Amino acid sequence: MLSGFLARAVAVLLGREGRSLHLKAAGGTTLVLVLVMLGGSWAVVAAEEGARGANLTSYPRALWWSIETATTVGYGDFYPVTPWGRVVASLVMVVGITTYGMVTAALATWFVGREERRRGRVHHLRDETVQALHERFDRLERLLTGDRHGD
Repeated sequence: MLSGFLARAVAVLLGREGRSLHLKAAGGTTLVLVLVMLGGSWAVVAAEEGARGANLTSYPRALWWSIETATTVGYGDFYPVTPWGRVVASLVMVVGITTYGMVTAALATWFVGREERRRGRVHHLRDETVQALHERFDRLERLLTGDRHGD
């Protein structure tokens, strides 16, 4: 059931034709983040098992820790104490920071593109208006000079 859900999620995030590259990249990066947080939670529990002073001893705690680590909140309530646990933490941090940067860049690109398309329509309308005014002035000039055929 979970693998079917993941397959559909990947298809939705990455598979649509016409979706821009930056949105595909942000979607793919987000999927990688989710997988890293889930896998990192499991890995940190395995790395911390039996270590003195370890507080990441259950998967729910580790999942909460990976979410707060990936979002760079880092309350300090849970933290790895072993070298391998810290390696996992570093990976979760780097992937989290990268993901939020990608999503922010994708949103900014979307807003800028939308504004450029809007301005393009305005310029197109302005060019059409100027062209129509030129044609009217030319017609008026021909009428005033008595040249009705534009010769």
